[in-house]
Amino acid sequence: MGYLSESALEELNFKSLGQGVKISDKASIYNAELMEIGDFSRVDDFCVLSGKVVLGCYCHVAPMCLIAGGEPGVELKDFSGLAYGVKIFAQSDDYSGETMIGPLVPSKYKRERFASVLLERQVIVGTNAVIFPGVTVAEGCAIGAMALVTKSTEPWAMYVGNPARWLKARKKDLNELESRFLQEKDA
Repeated sequence: MGYLSESALEELNFKSLGQGVKISDKASIYNAELMEIGDFSRVDDFCVLSGKVVLGCYCHVAPMCLIAGGEPGVELKDFSGLAYGVKIFAQSDDYSGETMIGPLVPSKYKRERFASVLLERQVIVGTNAVIFPGVTVAEGCAIGAMALVTKSTEPWAMYVGNPARWLKARKKDLNELESRFLQEKDA
């Protein structure tokens, strides 16, 4: 996997760009001036990031993910990660049939939902999961593969299914590991 050089990253004109950031040369970045990428975060091949997107430190976006931040925005806090093919939307068309849909139709003929999405610290989202506008995935949550997340979650839990539902509590051991990692890194 090839990554953009430091100068190529700077040319994209991100709102802010941390140190040690890696973005694949095969990723598509739209509206970089609205994006903030934290230290040591990585975006892999064939990802699409558009609109207002904020990645904290040590965030990973695996190949083939879509983060559609639009105007409301999508934020991943520190140590959060998306597995292959995850899709996150901060805006969506109205599927009821009461209005028209699509990017080619003027706004006066359609009704869209615009709502920010937040993934708090230490969240992992499994392969091909989809997260809808307005959702907050609480700290420490694990979202199972192919889950459809339409509602916000409780902290430190595992969610699976379509629609996503609570499965069980998640252990918090990784908090201690995070502390040790950060101490060793700074030593």
